Amino acid sequence: MINPPLSRSLALAALLATTLTAVVAAGPPTSAATLPPRVFRDLAYAPAQPAGTYGHLLDLYLPAQPAATPQPLLIVMGGSGWFADDGKGYAPALAPYFTTHGFVVAGVSTRSSHQTKFPGQVDDVRAAIRWLRDNAHRFEFDPRRMAVLGDSSGGWTALMAGFTGTGVRAVVDLYAPIDFLRMDPHMPPGACASFNRAFHLDACHSSARSPESALLGCPIQTCPDRVAAANPLFRVTPSAPPVMIIHGTEDGLVPLEQSRLLFEALAAASVPATFYTVPGAGHNRNIVARPGPRATVRHTGTGLTPDAAYPTYTVIAAFLRAAFTR
Repeated sequence: MINPPLSRSLALAALLATTLTAVVAAGPPTSAATLPPRVFRDLAYAPAQPAGTYGHLLDLYLPAQPAATPQPLLIVMGGSGWFADDGKGYAPALAPYFTTHGFVVAGVSTRSSHQTKFPGQVDDVRAAIRWLRDNAHRFEFDPRRMAVLGDSSGGWTALMAGFTGTGVRAVVDLYAPIDFLRMDPHMPPGACASFNRAFHLDACHSSARSPESALLGCPIQTCPDRVAAANPLFRVTPSAPPVMIIHGTEDGLVPLEQSRLLFEALAAASVPATFYTVPGAGHNRNIVARPGPRATVRHTGTGLTPDAAYPTYTVIAAFLRAAFTR
C-alpha cells in the first residue's frame, strides 16, 4: 500500500479528531469547594518509537485527596482513526467526574498507524497496562480493579485490551469499529459519499487510504487474514470481562451494526454485556456527557446494573463497580 503524504494524513487525523472531540461536560456540576484532581503528566510506559513521538505516554489523574484505600483505575483512550498518537487527550473530559467518585483515571496514548501497523497498537496498550500494574502502589490505585474505556478507534483498542488477557475487569466501548469488511454495507444512506468527500477517499472504509487500511498496512479487501486478526469478535471467549457498548443511531462514521455484531458475539459466549443504543446520536463523545433521549437497552442474560434511561458517566461508574465485584 502506498501511504498518503504525511500532510494529508495529518489533516485527515485533525478532521477526524474534530469530529470526535466536541467539548463535553464532565458530569454533574461541582461546587466551588471541589478541588481538581492531582495530575501526573507524560509518564513514559515504554521508549518512544520512533524518537520524538508521543504514543508511549500516559497521564494519571488522582482524586484531590488521598483515599484511605487504593481506588479502582479507569484507563481512557481517545479515538482518531488510528491517525494520531494523542489518545490520552480524552481523559481530561472524564477525570473530574470519575476522580470525585472514587476512581483514578489514566489517559493512555498508543502509536499511530503512521508510526506502527497493527498489532503495534495492541502491543502498546498491553505495555501500558503492565506499567500501570507495576506502578499501582505509587499512584494509589488497585491493580486488581482496572477497566478500559475508549471511543471509536480508542474503543477498538479498549476491546482488544480486554480480550487479550491483560486482566482488566471491564470494558466500556463507545462506537468502535469491529468488523472492517462489514462496515461499508451497513453505512447509513449517503454516509459513504460524505465520508469520501470529507477525507478525500474513493471507496469509503474499503479505500486504500481509509483508517482501517492504514492501520493494517493494506487495502482491507486485499488482506482478509489481517482484517480477521484485527477483529475483536474473534477474540471473544467466555472468560472475557463484562462489556458496556454505547452507540448512536445516526453515526455516519462507524455504523451501528458494528456494535450489534459485538453484542451478539458477547451473548453467544455468555459474556455479561449491556448495549445502549442512543436515538439521534452521532459519532460524538457527547453521547455520554449528559442525558439525552431515552436509549434502548439490551443485556446478555441478566444485566449487571438496572436499566437506565441514558448512559451517563454515573451509569458507567455503576457498571464498572458491579463488574469489579464479580
